[in-house]
Amino acid sequence: MKKTLIIIPTYNESENVEKLLEMIYQVKNDLNILIVDDNSPDKTYEIIERLMEEKYKDRLFIHKRSGKLGLGTAYIAGFKWALERDYNYIFEMDADFSHNPKYIPEFLKEIETHDLVIGSRYVPGGGVVNWGIIRKFISRGGSLYSRIVLGAPIKDFTGGFKCFKRETLENLNLDKIVSNGYSFQVELNYKVWLKGMKIKETPIIFEDRTLGKSKMSKKIFLEAILKVLWMRANKKFLKEN
Repeated sequence: MKKTLIIIPTYNESENVEKLLEMIYQVKNDLNILIVDDNSPDKTYEIIERLMEEKYKDRLFIHKRSGKLGLGTAYIAGFKWALERDYNYIFEMDADFSHNPKYIPEFLKEIETHDLVIGSRYVPGGGVVNWGIIRKFISRGGSLYSRIVLGAPIKDFTGGFKCFKRETLENLNLDKIVSNGYSFQVELNYKVWLKGMKIKETPIIFEDRTLGKSKMSKKIFLEAILKVLWMRANKKFLKEN
């Protein structure tokens, strides 16, 4: 039987995390979830620790870190945790309800014949709700910019709802990933494509968070633009590592 793990990074997600776990397990109750918490000031980790004992024993796990170390390093830590425990399929997923758990079965269907499945807002059937014009422009523009600069035919370069085969992650050399912010998603997708692996974009409707605070900022966005240029200039390095 294939083992599946969903990795969810958290930082001040106490308002969301318990309900999200309920939603995931209502969709599929035989998978495991790893919360990577960056020592949330709102004590998100205490909610997880309680649920591990009371409700989701041997299905829910936590990797608590010393502080806010960034999205990319959270996922790298989660990937290594998954590989050490022989999971076959490994998901990335946000904690803020923007990634609807109802799509999980479709991801699991597609990952059987692909190396990476991306939940895409920009393929037919995909989209976003509760976004203003500026947010839509930044997101779609960021993916278009990445596609043009990097020359890879990926419609949604920046999305963070995806599923990897374990062999895909094993081929990426996780210690050589250089991005840590939102460009982390771009780098992962680009490396998978450069290595000739099979990518599937499956449509999702992305809903903006209703509780908690977005982690996006102008600084993060500008860093991502510059990092994409770095990736193009270092294409050979990324392909070989």
